[in-house]
Amino acid sequence: MKKFTTLLGGLVLATSLISCEADIIIGEPIPAASLNEVLLSKEIWYVDLNATQGTPNTPFMTKAFTLSFDFGTLYANNNLVGVGSAGAGFGLDVGTYETVGDQLAIYHDLDGLHDFRVIVRNYDRLELRDIHTGTRYFLDGYDRDSFDYDQLFYDNIQYFLQEYLAWEKISTSQTGALNEFDNENYLRFIPGNIEDTFESSKDRNGLSPGNIYWDFSGTYLVEDQTPGSINKQLTLGYDFLGNDFFDLYILDDRTIELYHSASGTTYLFKGRGYIALKNSVENGKDRMLDFKRSKK
Repeated sequence: MKKFTTLLGGLVLATSLISCEADIIIGEPIPAASLNEVLLSKEIWYVDLNATQGTPNTPFMTKAFTLSFDFGTLYANNNLVGVGSAGAGFGLDVGTYETVGDQLAIYHDLDGLHDFRVIVRNYDRLELRDIHTGTRYFLDGYDRDSFDYDQLFYDNIQYFLQEYLAWEKISTSQTGALNEFDNENYLRFIPGNIEDTFESSKDRNGLSPGNIYWDFSGTYLVEDQTPGSINKQLTLGYDFLGNDFFDLYILDDRTIELYHSASGTTYLFKGRGYIALKNSVENGKDRMLDFKRSKK
């Protein structure tokens, strides 16, 4: 989640774009010789999923926070753990791509072939129109030294919590009133079809995630403590038991602090079993869920 400021020496972007800028007409298909240069003109393309028109049914698009096009290789930041440093800021190598005229063919390692028509909306915003379904995706372009990886991280904490198989409690403060949450030693956060869910366990410490018995389940919600704040409030909605409220602080990519506002107790949790997402249907976030909620 650290900002990355070193330019990749292999990408010679500005000089390539200058030579073709005069040929690009905003709102029109990209001229035959220039699509690859336009893709290379920005190091990071943020996937603005909430601007999508149509059903977002391209799996790697709904998983990716950013895409990067590097002379035929496609990179994606699917994870928030290590974002800004993973792959020198580009993320994982997830496939390859080819351009012909205004057509972009992406060969994703897991999702296979997807074909798009690319339209320039302005010099830092592209429309990728799925040729087969008609769905329109929008990408906003940045260079790595101007892209705010920290803001990306803190805007999407609910997905960060899903990037570990379990969170294990490693300490409880001496201050604070006794409460039921004192007995909870593990949490895990799971994407849901309508609402994101969590589970908790009272099992002893030191277990591997696969050996944990999950006692309770419910829904969870992450909100800003104040508008735009990097500090968050976590609500755990236990089925039949009511809600627990916590101030949530991110100490590093693997450690979170929960302050239980009702009791005044502070807990530390460590992530166990990191999930590296190239694209996983079974595990990890799916930003399409957020898209559905925003459209209601």
